[in-house]
Amino acid sequence: MASKVVVDAHCDTLSVLGDQRLRKNLGHVDIERMQIAGITVQFFAVFVAPVYRGRELAMALEQIDKFYRELESDPDIKPVWCVRELKDCITRGHQAAVLSVEGGDVLCGSIAVLRMLYRLGVRCLTLTWNHRNELADGVGEISSNGGLTDFGRLVVKEMNDLGMLIDVSHLSEKGFWDVLKISTQPVIASHSNAQAICDHPRNLNDKQIEALAAKGGVMGLSFVPQFVDPNHPCLSRYLDHMDHIVNLAGADCLGFGSDFDGVDKTIEGMEDVSRFTSLYHELKNRGYCETDVEKILGQNFLRVIKNVWY
Repeated sequence: MASKVVVDAHCDTLSVLGDQRLRKNLGHVDIERMQIAGITVQFFAVFVAPVYRGRELAMALEQIDKFYRELESDPDIKPVWCVRELKDCITRGHQAAVLSVEGGDVLCGSIAVLRMLYRLGVRCLTLTWNHRNELADGVGEISSNGGLTDFGRLVVKEMNDLGMLIDVSHLSEKGFWDVLKISTQPVIASHSNAQAICDHPRNLNDKQIEALAAKGGVMGLSFVPQFVDPNHPCLSRYLDHMDHIVNLAGADCLGFGSDFDGVDKTIEGMEDVSRFTSLYHELKNRGYCETDVEKILGQNFLRVIKNVWY
């Protein structure tokens, strides 16, 4: 794993870190365990829980401030804002930290806030969480399943212009199809699994997976038990999701999106970020060729980043 590029497209560590340190903490992800695991690129999501409604932007800025204060004192991990910085990190053997935002609520209905977040280094936005916001409905809005609003459409177009990754995890199915129709760039589903294997609304159905792949996008498979198999939440069932997606749409659309620190308990065998070390051998044991293993570990997400970022 040491020589491989490994990307984790989603963790919620910033939202639960509190007074702990990113270098070493009691959660699922810290820098010391990332080094053990050989993580090359870690997406750190800013997530503001619904209980903070009305204070979304302030709470998001607090997490962004924590992100930079933690990283500026650590020599082993660097925030990356562009493709050149990412390539430089990989070449020098540093870990790269990508700042993302989970939930367009933090925009407060303002496209100017999106631009300012970009200036602060945010390079990926998950358009919704489970509920409705000014951009679209989330997957929890089952009765309406509304798509993108006019503001949501404006956000998608602006993100294309800025060079920000559009993340459709948590988005309603109608919103998903709206995004794929409007976006001129590949999009990602940072932490979603296959609905055909586990029938959960947070997972993507086969038509969505095929469409995401056809647009050049990537989905990061999550270690959340409810998305894998609530009855048998183990690594073997997780790999069943991978097998299904590869057979359906090929290996170019697959990656990892752990959702570490977004849930209390993960699947057996992936208890924290240090367990990433086992994934290479698990994929090889499943019969994946070396090229496909390297794509899934990180090259697929790198491809999309290079296509979208500047």
